[in-house]
Amino acid sequence: MKNPYEKIIHLLDDSDIKYEILEHAAVYTSEQAAKIRGTSLAQGAKALLLKTGDQFTLAVLPGNKRLDSKKLRKVLSVKKLRFATPEEVKEVMGCEIGACYPIGKIIGVRMIVDKSLAKNKIISFNPGIHTKSIKMKYRDYKTVARFKTADIIQ
Repeated sequence: MKNPYEKIIHLLDDSDIKYEILEHAAVYTSEQAAKIRGTSLAQGAKALLLKTGDQFTLAVLPGNKRLDSKKLRKVLSVKKLRFATPEEVKEVMGCEIGACYPIGKIIGVRMIVDKSLAKNKIISFNPGIHTKSIKMKYRDYKTVARFKTADIIQ
């Protein structure tokens, strides 16, 4: 099985999407990533893997925002929701926490993206690796990642 980074690059290339790869020192937080990328915190597409029952969901929000679990539970029509464990993230996404990527379709996981991420012309994210980032246009991200948007931030 290809690693997530290769799957993402393959998906973007196959979809004729323009993107930029940044190589940098390892980053583990949205703040570190924004600083090293030279982008605003809001441009970072922070991906959070959550679990409801036996189903995983990828919530994506701007790096400067926090998830509102109550809003997400309402959007998903579920009573219980929890963050995936580090082991579940590794098993489902093939990466470590802090390197989660905002493209659920490569792993068959549903996605909910906070609608405020669309305020950015350019977004950036870790592609499953702490030492690389991808920068691309939001509109291209929306085309290739295919997701539902909702208000899921505090």
